[in-house]
Amino acid sequence: MAVRVARSLKDTFGIGPGARIVAGVSGGPDSMAMLHLLRSAAVRDGLLVVAAHVNHGFRGTESDAEAALVRETAVAWGIPFELAEIDMPAYIEATGMNSQAASRERRYAFLREVARRHGARTIAVAHHADDQAETVLMRVLRGSGVTGLAGIPMRRAEEELELIRPLLRITKNELIAYNERHGVPYATDSSNAKTHYVRNAIRLEALPYLERYNPDLRAGLARLAELASADDEYMEAEARRALAAGAGRSGEGWRLDARHVRGLHLALQRRMIKLILNGLAGPHAQARFEQVEEILAILTAERPDVARIDIGSGLVLLREYSHAYIGPVPDAQAGYAYVAELPARSDRLEVAVPECGLVFRFSREAGICDPSPGSRWEAFFDETALAMPLAVRSRKPGDRMEPLGLNGSKKVQDILVDAKVPRSLRHLKPLLVDGEDRILWMPGLRRSRHAVPKPNSGAGAIIRVTCSESSHHTV
Repeated sequence: MAVRVARSLKDTFGIGPGARIVAGVSGGPDSMAMLHLLRSAAVRDGLLVVAAHVNHGFRGTESDAEAALVRETAVAWGIPFELAEIDMPAYIEATGMNSQAASRERRYAFLREVARRHGARTIAVAHHADDQAETVLMRVLRGSGVTGLAGIPMRRAEEELELIRPLLRITKNELIAYNERHGVPYATDSSNAKTHYVRNAIRLEALPYLERYNPDLRAGLARLAELASADDEYMEAEARRALAAGAGRSGEGWRLDARHVRGLHLALQRRMIKLILNGLAGPHAQARFEQVEEILAILTAERPDVARIDIGSGLVLLREYSHAYIGPVPDAQAGYAYVAELPARSDRLEVAVPECGLVFRFSREAGICDPSPGSRWEAFFDETALAMPLAVRSRKPGDRMEPLGLNGSKKVQDILVDAKVPRSLRHLKPLLVDGEDRILWMPGLRRSRHAVPKPNSGAGAIIRVTCSESSHHTV
């Protein structure tokens, strides 16, 4: 077993000589076996191991005895020891959290603190194969997708650190037998026998009952987690690629192309929406199945439609034709304005407009014979005919433009409607204006008849403006 764990540290987790590992040690048979195994690896491979124990204060003298056992054993084995004593009953009463969630929060906060203090990048905890089986069965009973069936991950980020589980493929019986062979002391937590905790009931009642029908059930559930984990990792990567291709950040929310979503497989559609919802609601949030299905029903409707639904947690879904938005209710009244004053001694200027995820680039151009734009995202202006400074701003009530090729003026609102720009996006569309607030250009849509340069204009008399998507706007 020592060889298996040492190989796992190197091959699975990439931990080499000189690495520092903080071991979360409760005093039970699993964590004490892990501490002994890590000590063996440290001697063999030149690692530094620190034992960290949290006394939650739930079980009085029993908790104190566990803390003393871990301390004495660590000292005897020459392992640095760190202790946190927390009055969890008082903390739970103050926060209103349930005991398991509160204990987990404080325990992991302490492990991170110890790791930072000792310059460690890795935290090791002692979840084993039986824990994996219990987790998978518990999630099946609650109703779970593939992500839930993946169970406990072998490794995950813990803020800037990494949390690893080197015993996840080793059974409880193997660990107890290891302790007996090597004389590893351990304590027995009396609360593990109380079935009012769901996990304990799964371990003590559900699994033994189901093993009457399949004696290898625990191994089968652990194998299911292994297979589901690989599938889940692959599908998650594909969903992130699909998200990057068909969605982008918009303020605090996300903009989506409904046509792109409709073209995806249902499995990717669901995962893409879950990524968005979980990201908006927080790192530990989990989107509900019903939420995802309701959103997809609107996004994948073939007939272009206009719809709005509240999806909970202060979030909304807006669909307007092929455009969709998921996020907090957008503030249509919020405006923006950015001055674009090209310095006299400079030929270049860049102005970022984060509200719409675009970047405007201004340059003085010399020797242009034919100042015709190469696309709708480029425009040329006669600098001598402009009132300075230029500015990029959002539209205002009553805005009118004098489009090139059209006699008279036209409402900006009508230009946006004619271009089928969704109502929820119109307040974000940028306008390039001059110092007299004349609208010169609506990138991607129309330019005005003001300051149109003539062919063979003099050197330095033409300003070229381009507009492109910011590299920080999309995923």
